[in-house]
Amino acid sequence: MRLRALLDTDALGLRLLGGEDELDRTVRGVMTTDLRDPSRYLSGGELVLTGLAWRRDAADSEPFVRILTGAGVTALAAGEAELGAIPDDLVAACARHRLPLFAVNESVAFATITEHVVRQVSGERAGDLAAVVDRHRRMMTSGPAGGGPDVVLDLLGSDLDLQAWVLSPAGRLIAGSNLTEPGLPADVCATLAGEHLAAVRTGRRGPYRVTVGGTTYSLFPIRSSGRGTAGARDVRETVLSDWLLAVEADAGDWPEERLDLLEGVTQLIAVERDRRDAARTVRRRLAQEVLELVQTGAAPAEIAARLRVAAPVLLPGLGAAPHWQVVVARVEWDGGEIEGGPVAQALLEEILVDPLTSGPEPSDRIAVAHTGDEAIALVPLPAVSSEHDGSEAGLLADTLLEAVRDPLSAGLDDDGRLTLGVSAAVHSADGLRGALEEARHARRVAAARPGRVCAAGHQELASHVLLLPFVPDDVRRAFTARLLDPLRDYDRRHRAELIPTLEAFLDCDGSWTRCAARLHLHVNTLRYRVGRIEQLTGRDLSRLEDKLDFFLALRMS
Repeated sequence: MRLRALLDTDALGLRLLGGEDELDRTVRGVMTTDLRDPSRYLSGGELVLTGLAWRRDAADSEPFVRILTGAGVTALAAGEAELGAIPDDLVAACARHRLPLFAVNESVAFATITEHVVRQVSGERAGDLAAVVDRHRRMMTSGPAGGGPDVVLDLLGSDLDLQAWVLSPAGRLIAGSNLTEPGLPADVCATLAGEHLAAVRTGRRGPYRVTVGGTTYSLFPIRSSGRGTAGARDVRETVLSDWLLAVEADAGDWPEERLDLLEGVTQLIAVERDRRDAARTVRRRLAQEVLELVQTGAAPAEIAARLRVAAPVLLPGLGAAPHWQVVVARVEWDGGEIEGGPVAQALLEEILVDPLTSGPEPSDRIAVAHTGDEAIALVPLPAVSSEHDGSEAGLLADTLLEAVRDPLSAGLDDDGRLTLGVSAAVHSADGLRGALEEARHARRVAAARPGRVCAAGHQELASHVLLLPFVPDDVRRAFTARLLDPLRDYDRRHRAELIPTLEAFLDCDGSWTRCAARLHLHVNTLRYRVGRIEQLTGRDLSRLEDKLDFFLALRMS
């Protein structure tokens, strides 16, 4: 479609501020962004919609417009909702670069323009598919009638016989058509998400084709308009937060018209994603306020008052005050030039979207704040009975780790790490400060472990596991070498299996009969081996102190 047709559409309410001679330019797509440099998301021919959040002063307009024209953008439409009148410096920059500029009245939603352009462009190119795109506008309807992404996916299934799903970067099933019940298995979702993240990190252009269990899927990136990531210049800042559309088909065989249609579908779903992000603003603010009170040492009564405000927002309709749990996450990249807090915040919001139930229905009960490289989630749990303190309820670190490790490891590649710490549940404001420190300690335990994605829970803080990761490496090596190297050397020369014998003896609490039975040895043979261990190390395994030293050495080796 041509720009002139957009200007002549009264429902869009566009005002031309410059570029009258360029109105015969062709629009091939639409993109909403507030990034200062959106070039990596542009392929040319787009109408770019912006709320001007990227503009801090007049000097920002010239480089922004230069980037758009360099990417082959057809025109720019700027919203008046935030700043009112469009700044003169932006008008002048567009005139210098001959980029048509429209003003979007504050009464017109970007979603309305997006839907109109996608419908018109797809209609002109696809003909018989235009009816499908036209019906996608139901997704854009506010209220329960809108249906969200599921409506779009239902149309793809019913009209085009395409089974499709929307997945989070952690592999959570967000939406799927009614024709695809009961949905993709969790392991397939995780595999597809991991393949998608790996493809994005390597710079491949979507759609990405993946075969899992003999079935071919085509993966289409669903990129946010840029809320919360303004100024992002590195793919690592968004790769772990963007959704993806998985279609059970080989897009390599598709005509250009169908590819264009699916690209339009991803833009419509991106609008829904932005709506959900906007809805999380209140929860983020609640989390920030509560955590600031906790970290500044506010009185428990003041914290409790703020929690009473938060509870109805996070658990509407719940009569009793909930228990609370804290999850701390940290994303770190090699070089440290990228702030990991916003990335960790987006990840926690996807990972914990409904931590205690499964399924695609969203239940955003958590509130996440971030400071620096750290994100902190405040997770409400339904109150348990009075005789139970809630310490066994709620999230488990192992469960979180199992759910996200494989796909996120692919997105982190070889230069990033995600570490998670989970507190026990607490039932009052008095315990929230301790829960935060507990979650932070658990995250540090996780950080001391190998792997791209690691998690630890509060259960691990009541044992030697809390202390061992923080022993300096040189101390660790010296301690284990002094106790275990003589045994390893002897095992290498004689194949005596002294190290396995020592481990079994300690696991059996020094019981000769139980240890002999486990190793399938005569008790006299076991006594000979233990005697050899004592002779080589100068220790006495009947003494508690020496048993403890051997136990720690084995754990640190």
